[in-house]
Amino acid sequence: MIISSAEFVCSNTDYKKCPKEDIPEYAFIGRSNVGKSSLINMLTNSKGLAKTSGQPGKTQLINHFLINKAKTPWYLVDLPGYGYAKVSKSKKEKWQVFIQDYLTKRGNLIYIFMLVDSRLEPQKIDMDFMNWLGENELPFCIVFTKTDKLSKGKLQENIANYRAKTLETWDELPQQFITSAEKKVGREEILQTISEANSSIV
Repeated sequence: MIISSAEFVCSNTDYKKCPKEDIPEYAFIGRSNVGKSSLINMLTNSKGLAKTSGQPGKTQLINHFLINKAKTPWYLVDLPGYGYAKVSKSKKEKWQVFIQDYLTKRGNLIYIFMLVDSRLEPQKIDMDFMNWLGENELPFCIVFTKTDKLSKGKLQENIANYRAKTLETWDELPQQFITSAEKKVGREEILQTISEANSSIV
C-alpha cells in the first residue's frame, strides 16, 4: 500500500462523536511508552502526524487520522496508552471507560493493533488486555515494537517467551508483526494487512 496522504481529523473522548462510520478503521493501542506514536509516524511516512513524547501517557484522547483521502480512504486511530502509573486513579478509570466503549461499539472498526514492547518479558497488563479483547470477540493483531534495540537472539527469545505465555490461555496465536519505527521494519507487512482487509470489505 502506498500512503498518498495522512491528515488529522479530530480528537475526543466519546465514540459517538467520532467521524461517520462510512470507511474502515484501524486502531492502535498499547501500554504507555510502547512506541505507538513513532510507529504511526513510520507507517504514514510522517515525522509529526502523531505526537511523540518522552513522557508516557501523552496521548489522552481518541485521535482520528484520515489516510489516502483521495483514493481508498481509511481511518487510523491513535488510542491512549494503558497502564501509566503517574496519572490519577480517576483519570485511569475515565480512560478505561471511553476506550472500552470505543472498541466495543465502533461499527467500522476492522482491526485493533495491540503494541507490545519486545524488550520486556510478558507483562500482566498486556495479557489482561489481550484476554479482554478475546472475551469481547474483538479482532486484533500483536505488534512487537522497538525490535532494533535487541540482538537477534534476544529478540527471538523474548518473542518465544511471549508466545508461550499467550498459549497458556489461548488455543492459537493472533497474527503478529515484528517492527522497528527507527528502521522501518514491519511497515509493508502492516500496510499490506490493512490493504487486504480494505479490499475484502463489500
